[in-house]
Amino acid sequence: MDKTVGTSLIEHFSLLPDSRILRKIRHKLIEIIVMSLCAVLAGADDWVEIADYARIKRDWFKTFLELPGGIPSHDTFGRVFSLIDPEKFGECLMSWIREIFPCSETDIIAIDGKTARRSHDRANGKSAIHMVNAWAVKNHLVLGQVKTEDKSNEITAIPELLKLIDIKGCVVTTDAMGCQKEIAKQIAEQEGDYVFALKGNHSNFHKEVELLFEKAKEDNYKDLPHDTHTTVDGGHGRVETRSYTTIGDVDWFEEKSKWPKLTSFGMVESIRDMGDKITEETRYFISSLPNDSNRFAEAVRGHWGVENGLHWCLDIAFREDDCRIRKGHGATNFAIIRRFALTLLKKDSLRKVGLKASRKRAGWDTNYLLHLLKT
Repeated sequence: MDKTVGTSLIEHFSLLPDSRILRKIRHKLIEIIVMSLCAVLAGADDWVEIADYARIKRDWFKTFLELPGGIPSHDTFGRVFSLIDPEKFGECLMSWIREIFPCSETDIIAIDGKTARRSHDRANGKSAIHMVNAWAVKNHLVLGQVKTEDKSNEITAIPELLKLIDIKGCVVTTDAMGCQKEIAKQIAEQEGDYVFALKGNHSNFHKEVELLFEKAKEDNYKDLPHDTHTTVDGGHGRVETRSYTTIGDVDWFEEKSKWPKLTSFGMVESIRDMGDKITEETRYFISSLPNDSNRFAEAVRGHWGVENGLHWCLDIAFREDDCRIRKGHGATNFAIIRRFALTLLKKDSLRKVGLKASRKRAGWDTNYLLHLLKT
């Protein structure tokens, strides 16, 4: 294999276990993976399109791949990825991404889940896959992902995901489902910080924090260590004002000792003015960050940004919700490929257009595709 093409990628996949029957192997596993990643970067969204792309680009692939069995059929691509262990596959891709894009030591890591809606198989009683992702907000990197059977299992998936990534010095954010004592403990043990949304799943805790802020506002925060930061954003006919307030007094909370590193409580008050309609919303959070509303605001905004930075891109640029891959581990492994293709495109310093247009360019221009693989 030509060392000018994806050498680092190839090295990281050299130890990936091959679950195929040895006597029936015609295509090298690493070559199937390289062709698939290239095809997805170039716009392919299923096994048929991957196989078509590989056939069209056969002469180009022959310049750096051996292809002892020629170009695999779409059934072969699908069968191979249905057998690959998603955990091992994800680990290989993550180690490669970490090597070429080192993560900032002070990043915000937003943990959130997304369901691939058409990956269900009702005939075989298989629900749609739900991927819990770790998204590095500042670095625009997918740091890892864990598959669950449904959203309710995020509580057990988050600890497994945290084990896969280095969060030292980073701030981990989750929605209310991730607001758990054991998750806070694990983040503290891994030398990270946290900002958790607080909602009805901790009804008593939520009510106590709500009353704290209501009383504090009535008394104008007298004798309470607090900090406030306000932002105003406008566009598309609306003006949104957000006030971020933190309170650094947590000693009154009876269960403080059960929440490692608990240092502050946060509140976000949002007012959206759309001309003929005004809506208001108040959210509450718990945090291990100091009493600093700017840092708190950065973490909260960063978590909200995962929808646009990751989920929206997967749906619009990669059509994830339309994908009907279902066999074996195929849906999970294809979801992993999408996330890392997205990472390569997001981190491209030469990109001047949107993700969909960049995928087309990768399909038209092999030099640009090589640039993405060697970024």
